[in-house]
Amino acid sequence: MLLSEKNLIGSIRRLAAASRNQAVLRGIGDDCAVLRPKAGFDLLVTTDLSIEDVHFRRAWHPARSVGHRCLARGLSDIAAMSGEPLACFLSLGLPPDLPQKWADQFLAGLMAVARRWSVELAGGDVSSAAKITADIMVVGQAPTGKAILRSGAKPGDRIFVTGQLGASAAVLRRMFAGERVRPSRSSRHFFPEPRLEVASVLRQRGLASSMIDLSDGLSVDLAHICEESRVAARISASKIPIASGADLQLALHGGEDYELLFTAPPQARVPKQIAEVQISEIGAILRLSERESKKSHSRKDYSSAIEILDKNGLLEPLAPLGWQHFRKK
Repeated sequence: MLLSEKNLIGSIRRLAAASRNQAVLRGIGDDCAVLRPKAGFDLLVTTDLSIEDVHFRRAWHPARSVGHRCLARGLSDIAAMSGEPLACFLSLGLPPDLPQKWADQFLAGLMAVARRWSVELAGGDVSSAAKITADIMVVGQAPTGKAILRSGAKPGDRIFVTGQLGASAAVLRRMFAGERVRPSRSSRHFFPEPRLEVASVLRQRGLASSMIDLSDGLSVDLAHICEESRVAARISASKIPIASGADLQLALHGGEDYELLFTAPPQARVPKQIAEVQISEIGAILRLSERESKKSHSRKDYSSAIEILDKNGLLEPLAPLGWQHFRKK
Protein backbone atom coordinates (compact mmCIF):
# COMPACT_ATOMS: atom_id res chain seq x y z
CA MET A 1 0.00 0.00 0.00
CA LEU A 2 1.33 3.43 -0.97
CA LEU A 3 1.37 6.45 1.29
CA SER A 4 -1.72 8.48 2.09
CA GLU A 5 -1.21 11.83 3.85
CA LYS A 6 -4.41 11.45 5.87
CA ASN A 7 -3.57 7.90 6.96
CA LEU A 8 0.02 8.87 7.78
CA ILE A 9 -1.03 11.80 9.99
CA GLY A 10 -3.65 9.60 11.66
CA SER A 11 -1.01 6.96 12.40
CA ILE A 12 1.36 9.56 13.83
CA ARG A 13 -1.36 11.00 16.07
CA ARG A 14 -2.34 7.57 17.39
CA LEU A 15 1.29 6.69 18.08
CA ALA A 16 1.92 10.03 19.77
CA ALA A 17 -0.84 9.28 22.27
CA ALA A 18 1.38 6.52 23.68
CA SER A 19 4.17 8.94 24.64
CA ARG A 20 3.16 11.42 27.29
CA ASN A 21 5.13 14.00 29.25
CA GLN A 22 3.65 16.33 31.86
CA ALA A 23 5.55 19.28 30.39
CA VAL A 24 3.40 19.07 27.24
CA LEU A 25 0.11 20.80 28.00
CA ARG A 26 -1.13 20.51 24.41
CA GLY A 27 0.41 18.36 21.70
CA ILE A 28 -0.91 17.31 18.31
CA GLY A 29 -4.28 18.86 17.41
CA ASP A 30 -3.61 22.61 17.33
CA ASP A 31 -1.38 24.89 15.27
CA CYS A 32 1.26 24.90 18.03
CA ALA A 33 2.19 22.68 20.94
CA VAL A 34 2.08 24.18 24.43
CA LEU A 35 4.98 23.27 26.72
CA ARG A 36 5.59 24.24 30.33
CA PRO A 37 8.97 23.29 31.85
CA LYS A 38 9.39 22.95 35.59
CA ALA A 39 9.99 26.12 37.57
CA GLY A 40 13.71 26.78 37.92
CA PHE A 41 14.63 25.03 34.68
CA ASP A 42 16.00 26.26 31.33
CA LEU A 43 14.67 24.92 28.03
CA LEU A 44 17.05 23.05 25.71
CA VAL A 45 16.21 22.87 21.99
CA THR A 46 18.05 20.88 19.32
CA THR A 47 17.35 19.91 15.70
CA ASP A 48 18.82 17.11 13.61
CA LEU A 49 18.35 16.08 9.98
CA SER A 50 18.31 12.49 8.68
CA ILE A 51 18.55 12.44 4.88
CA GLU A 52 18.41 9.39 2.68
CA ASP A 53 21.78 8.54 1.04
CA VAL A 54 23.54 10.98 3.39
CA HIS A 55 22.77 9.60 6.85
CA PHE A 56 21.29 6.24 5.84
CA ARG A 57 20.56 4.00 2.85
CA ARG A 58 17.36 2.07 2.42
CA ALA A 59 19.33 -0.92 1.15
CA TRP A 60 21.42 -1.00 4.33
CA HIS A 61 19.24 0.43 7.09
CA PRO A 62 15.85 -1.04 8.01
CA ALA A 63 13.12 1.56 8.49
CA ARG A 64 12.89 0.77 12.23
CA SER A 65 16.61 1.53 12.59
CA VAL A 66 16.23 4.82 10.68
CA GLY A 67 13.42 5.89 13.02
CA HIS A 68 15.39 4.86 16.10
CA ARG A 69 18.49 6.72 14.93
CA CYS A 70 16.45 9.81 14.04
CA LEU A 71 15.27 10.41 17.62
CA ALA A 72 18.30 8.91 19.37
CA ARG A 73 20.56 11.46 17.69
CA GLY A 74 18.47 14.34 19.02
CA LEU A 75 18.36 12.79 22.49
CA SER A 76 22.14 12.47 22.39
CA ASP A 77 22.35 16.25 21.95
CA ILE A 78 20.16 16.69 25.04
CA ALA A 79 22.44 14.28 26.92
CA ALA A 80 25.47 16.32 25.85
CA MET A 81 23.97 19.30 27.71
CA SER A 82 23.09 17.09 30.72
CA GLY A 83 19.39 17.69 30.11
CA GLU A 84 16.13 15.81 30.52
CA PRO A 85 14.13 15.35 27.28
CA LEU A 86 10.50 16.48 27.25
CA ALA A 87 9.05 16.50 23.74
CA CYS A 88 9.97 16.05 20.10
CA PHE A 89 8.66 17.41 16.81
CA LEU A 90 9.00 15.45 13.57
CA SER A 91 8.87 16.87 10.04
CA LEU A 92 8.86 14.17 7.37
CA GLY A 93 9.50 14.48 3.65
CA LEU A 94 8.65 11.19 1.90
CA PRO A 95 8.64 10.06 -1.76
CA PRO A 96 5.08 9.49 -3.04
CA ASP A 97 5.92 5.90 -4.08
CA LEU A 98 7.27 4.93 -0.66
CA PRO A 99 5.44 1.88 0.73
CA GLN A 100 3.22 2.58 3.73
CA LYS A 101 4.98 -0.28 5.52
CA TRP A 102 8.29 1.61 5.45
CA ALA A 103 6.69 4.67 7.06
CA ASP A 104 4.98 2.50 9.68
CA GLN A 105 8.23 0.78 10.62
CA PHE A 106 10.08 4.10 10.76
CA LEU A 107 7.48 5.48 13.17
CA ALA A 108 7.57 2.28 15.25
CA GLY A 109 11.34 2.65 15.68
CA LEU A 110 11.07 6.32 16.60
CA MET A 111 8.21 5.82 19.04
CA ALA A 112 9.95 2.94 20.82
CA VAL A 113 12.73 5.38 21.73
CA ALA A 114 10.18 8.07 22.64
CA ARG A 115 8.34 5.76 25.04
CA ARG A 116 11.53 4.58 26.69
CA TRP A 117 12.62 8.12 27.54
CA SER A 118 9.10 9.59 28.12
CA VAL A 119 9.45 11.97 25.19
CA GLU A 120 6.11 13.10 23.79
CA LEU A 121 5.75 13.48 20.03
CA ALA A 122 4.04 16.85 20.19
CA GLY A 123 3.79 17.90 16.55
CA GLY A 124 5.50 18.23 13.18
CA ASP A 125 4.71 18.23 9.48
CA VAL A 126 4.60 15.93 6.46
CA SER A 127 5.35 16.59 2.82
CA SER A 128 6.29 14.83 -0.39
CA ALA A 129 10.02 14.83 -1.19
CA ALA A 130 12.40 13.32 -3.73
CA LYS A 131 14.19 11.40 -0.96
CA ILE A 132 13.29 10.49 2.60
CA THR A 133 14.04 13.47 4.84
CA ALA A 134 13.35 13.44 8.57
CA ASP A 135 13.91 16.58 10.62
CA ILE A 136 13.63 15.96 14.35
CA MET A 137 13.46 18.71 16.95
CA VAL A 138 13.87 17.74 20.59
CA VAL A 139 13.02 19.99 23.54
CA GLY A 140 14.48 19.28 26.96
CA GLN A 141 15.17 20.99 30.24
CA ALA A 142 18.06 21.46 32.65
CA PRO A 143 18.17 23.22 36.03
CA THR A 144 18.71 26.94 35.53
CA GLY A 145 22.34 27.64 34.76
CA LYS A 146 23.34 23.97 35.15
CA ALA A 147 23.47 22.80 31.52
CA ILE A 148 26.96 21.49 30.74
CA LEU A 149 28.46 23.48 27.86
CA ARG A 150 31.37 22.95 25.48
CA SER A 151 32.99 26.12 26.80
CA GLY A 152 33.79 25.07 30.38
CA ALA A 153 37.08 23.17 29.92
CA LYS A 154 40.10 24.59 31.77
CA PRO A 155 43.83 23.80 31.56
CA GLY A 156 44.52 20.90 33.90
CA ASP A 157 41.11 19.28 33.38
CA ARG A 158 41.14 15.61 32.47
CA ILE A 159 39.42 14.24 29.33
CA PHE A 160 37.02 11.28 29.47
CA VAL A 161 34.84 9.29 27.08
CA THR A 162 31.98 6.89 27.71
CA GLY A 163 31.75 3.42 26.21
CA GLN A 164 33.94 2.30 23.32
CA LEU A 165 34.69 4.12 20.10
CA GLY A 166 34.70 3.14 16.44
CA ALA A 167 31.91 0.56 16.52
CA SER A 168 29.57 2.47 14.20
CA ALA A 169 32.29 3.32 11.69
CA ALA A 170 33.44 -0.31 11.69
CA VAL A 171 29.97 -1.41 10.58
CA LEU A 172 29.92 1.23 7.84
CA ARG A 173 33.33 0.11 6.61
CA ARG A 174 32.05 -3.44 6.27
CA MET A 175 28.96 -2.31 4.35
CA PHE A 176 30.99 -0.10 2.00
CA ALA A 177 33.15 -3.18 1.33
CA GLY A 178 30.05 -4.97 0.07
CA GLU A 179 29.24 -7.06 3.14
CA ARG A 180 25.63 -7.53 4.17
CA VAL A 181 25.47 -6.68 7.86
CA ARG A 182 22.57 -7.87 9.98
CA PRO A 183 21.18 -4.92 11.96
CA SER A 184 21.58 -6.19 15.52
CA ARG A 185 19.74 -4.41 18.36
CA SER A 186 23.08 -4.19 20.19
CA SER A 187 24.76 -2.36 17.30
CA ARG A 188 25.89 1.21 18.05
CA HIS A 189 25.44 1.92 14.34
CA PHE A 190 21.89 0.68 13.79
CA PHE A 191 20.52 1.34 17.29
CA PRO A 192 22.66 3.94 19.10
CA GLU A 193 22.01 4.53 22.78
CA PRO A 194 21.82 8.15 23.99
CA ARG A 195 23.78 8.45 27.24
CA LEU A 196 21.09 10.37 29.13
CA GLU A 197 21.56 8.50 32.41
CA VAL A 198 25.31 9.04 32.43
CA ALA A 199 24.85 12.74 31.68
CA SER A 200 22.34 13.11 34.50
CA VAL A 201 24.78 11.60 37.01
CA LEU A 202 27.62 13.83 35.79
CA ARG A 203 25.46 16.92 36.34
CA GLN A 204 24.05 15.84 39.70
CA ARG A 205 27.54 15.09 41.04
CA GLY A 206 29.07 18.22 39.50
CA LEU A 207 31.76 16.16 37.76
CA ALA A 208 31.89 17.54 34.21
CA SER A 209 33.26 20.96 33.28
CA SER A 210 32.44 20.63 29.56
CA MET A 211 30.76 18.03 27.38
CA ILE A 212 29.82 17.08 23.81
CA ASP A 213 28.40 13.96 22.17
CA LEU A 214 30.56 12.04 19.71
CA SER A 215 28.59 12.35 16.49
CA ASP A 216 31.30 13.52 14.08
CA GLY A 217 34.30 11.68 15.54
CA LEU A 218 36.60 12.21 18.52
CA SER A 219 39.08 14.33 16.55
CA VAL A 220 36.40 16.76 15.33
CA ASP A 221 34.33 16.90 18.51
CA LEU A 222 37.33 17.42 20.80
CA ALA A 223 38.33 20.31 18.53
CA HIS A 224 34.86 21.82 19.17
CA ILE A 225 35.51 21.76 22.92
CA CYS A 226 38.96 23.28 22.41
CA GLU A 227 37.50 26.04 20.24
CA GLU A 228 34.65 26.93 22.58
CA SER A 229 36.87 26.74 25.68
CA ARG A 230 39.93 28.32 23.99
CA VAL A 231 42.24 25.57 25.16
CA ALA A 232 44.47 22.85 23.73
CA ALA A 233 44.32 19.11 24.40
CA ARG A 234 46.58 16.09 24.55
CA ILE A 235 45.24 12.54 24.37
CA SER A 236 46.96 9.16 24.55
CA ALA A 237 46.40 6.54 21.87
CA SER A 238 46.91 3.71 24.37
CA LYS A 239 44.06 4.97 26.57
CA ILE A 240 41.38 5.27 23.89
CA PRO A 241 38.75 2.52 24.32
CA ILE A 242 38.52 0.90 20.90
CA ALA A 243 35.42 -1.15 20.10
CA SER A 244 35.66 -4.73 18.88
CA GLY A 245 36.10 -4.80 15.10
CA ALA A 246 37.40 -1.22 14.98
CA ASP A 247 40.90 0.24 15.00
CA LEU A 248 42.52 3.42 16.30
CA GLN A 249 41.75 5.42 13.16
CA LEU A 250 38.04 4.55 13.31
CA ALA A 251 37.97 5.33 17.05
CA LEU A 252 39.57 8.74 16.43
CA HIS A 253 37.73 9.78 13.29
CA GLY A 254 34.79 7.43 12.65
CA GLY A 255 31.91 9.22 14.38
CA GLU A 256 28.28 8.23 14.98
CA ASP A 257 29.04 6.40 18.22
CA TYR A 258 26.94 8.93 20.19
CA GLU A 259 29.09 8.42 23.27
CA LEU A 260 29.89 11.38 25.53
CA LEU A 261 33.20 13.23 25.54
CA PHE A 262 33.62 15.31 28.69
CA THR A 263 36.24 17.07 30.79
CA ALA A 264 36.50 17.09 34.58
CA PRO A 265 38.57 19.16 37.03
CA PRO A 266 41.74 17.52 38.42
CA GLN A 267 40.17 16.99 41.86
CA ALA A 268 36.94 15.40 40.53
CA ARG A 269 36.50 11.74 41.47
CA VAL A 270 35.19 10.29 38.22
CA PRO A 271 34.20 6.61 38.57
CA LYS A 272 35.25 4.00 36.04
CA GLN A 273 31.60 3.17 35.40
CA ILE A 274 28.37 5.19 35.53
CA ALA A 275 24.93 3.66 34.93
CA GLU A 276 26.73 0.46 33.84
CA VAL A 277 28.61 2.39 31.13
CA GLN A 278 32.42 2.29 30.97
CA ILE A 279 34.20 5.62 31.60
CA SER A 280 37.77 6.02 30.26
CA GLU A 281 40.26 8.81 30.94
CA ILE A 282 42.09 9.52 27.69
CA GLY A 283 44.01 12.78 28.16
CA ALA A 284 44.18 16.29 29.54
CA ILE A 285 43.33 19.88 28.67
CA LEU A 286 46.32 22.21 28.14
CA ARG A 287 46.88 25.93 27.72
CA LEU A 288 47.15 27.20 24.16
CA SER A 289 50.68 28.28 23.33
CA GLU A 290 51.01 31.96 22.45
CA ARG A 291 51.56 31.03 18.80
CA GLU A 292 48.55 28.72 18.65
CA SER A 293 46.41 31.21 20.56
CA LYS A 294 47.07 33.94 18.03
CA LYS A 295 46.53 31.60 15.10
CA SER A 296 43.35 30.10 16.54
CA HIS A 297 41.79 33.46 17.30
CA SER A 298 42.65 34.92 13.93
CA ARG A 299 41.53 31.93 11.87
CA LYS A 300 38.98 30.49 14.29
CA ASP A 301 40.64 27.11 13.64
CA TYR A 302 41.54 24.86 16.55
CA SER A 303 42.54 21.89 14.40
CA SER A 304 46.19 22.27 15.43
CA ALA A 305 45.41 22.62 19.15
CA ILE A 306 45.18 18.83 19.71
CA GLU A 307 48.08 16.41 19.92
CA ILE A 308 48.16 12.66 20.44
CA LEU A 309 50.77 10.57 22.22
CA ASP A 310 51.21 7.52 19.99
CA LYS A 311 52.01 4.01 21.15
CA ASN A 312 55.73 4.68 20.65
CA GLY A 313 55.65 7.63 23.03
CA LEU A 314 55.88 10.25 20.28
CA LEU A 315 53.71 13.35 20.17
CA GLU A 316 52.10 14.36 16.90
CA PRO A 317 49.27 16.71 15.86
CA LEU A 318 45.80 15.20 15.63
CA ALA A 319 44.00 16.56 12.59
CA PRO A 320 40.17 16.60 12.71
CA LEU A 321 39.45 13.97 10.06
CA GLY A 322 35.98 12.99 11.24
CA TRP A 323 32.71 13.80 9.49
CA GLN A 324 32.28 17.37 8.25
CA HIS A 325 29.45 18.32 5.88
CA PHE A 326 30.47 20.10 2.64
CA ARG A 327 34.14 19.20 3.03
CA LYS A 328 35.65 18.17 -0.27
CA LYS A 329 36.86 14.58 -0.31
